[in-house]
Amino acid sequence: MNGEEEFFDAVTGFDSDNSSGEFSEAHQKVTGMIDLDTSKNNRIGKIGERPSQENGIQKHRTSLPAPMFSRSDFSVWTILKKCVGLELSKITMPIAFNEPLSFLQRITEYMEHVYLIHRASCQPQPLERMQSVAAFAVSAVASQWERTGKPFNPLLGETYELIREDLGFRFISEQVSHHPPISAFHSEGLNHDFLFHGSIYPKLKFWGKSVEAEPRGTITLELLKHNEAYTWTNPTCCVHNVIIGKLWIEQYGTVEILNHRTGHKCVLHFKPCGLFGKELHKVEGHIQDKK
Repeated sequence: MNGEEEFFDAVTGFDSDNSSGEFSEAHQKVTGMIDLDTSKNNRIGKIGERPSQENGIQKHRTSLPAPMFSRSDFSVWTILKKCVGLELSKITMPIAFNEPLSFLQRITEYMEHVYLIHRASCQPQPLERMQSVAAFAVSAVASQWERTGKPFNPLLGETYELIREDLGFRFISEQVSHHPPISAFHSEGLNHDFLFHGSIYPKLKFWGKSVEAEPRGTITLELLKHNEAYTWTNPTCCVHNVIIGKLWIEQYGTVEILNHRTGHKCVLHFKPCGLFGKELHKVEGHIQDKK
């Protein structure tokens, strides 16, 4: 390292001389708020316990505390014009193009339609189970509809855990590699009816007018009641008009879901947009047995 190079730690508000008084005052306000909350219907019992609704179901946030600002004031071309064909994980992007989520949090959106897994577990026939599993695999990419923001890259060893008693599952994810960035996840049903796990390596590439994300990695769903394991990989995702114009997103490619016990296979074709956009967000597929 050259002698002229200097590095500075980030300075927080607590390092200033007058921060202690402000912090004490803020602490008193927070304490007062907590005391007020505890006096109402005993909504907070033990320390660290989240408030619950009257029916006993814990209340979850439904919106972000602040609105998203517009990305129209930022020019990404000044950064990307030298990066055509390169892998984007090694390029520093403006924070304006991120969404306020870690990629580990984003993975949990796979479980938005977890009822399809519960339905598959209750189906008596393997064909019907494959139908529900295929619907679950397609639903995992439904949350990307008009989601043009990039989640933040997690730190190595960072974890995220989510437990939803109302939906019947627990979920944990971890960043297991930094270069290349690889995220692993594991989920299980609270009634011990399924296991859902895998790893994702999002390979990002810039192609001039679009950014393509190839989610490498195998996803596995195990239905414990039937002793079945299903595996598949997600389709390719592409964000268009990253330089100029209205951003829009599409998924394309072939997804094969295999039941390793019975030999049933579902082949799903995520159709590319096409010239006039008639095939945008369309999926076609079929299920075949071992024969």
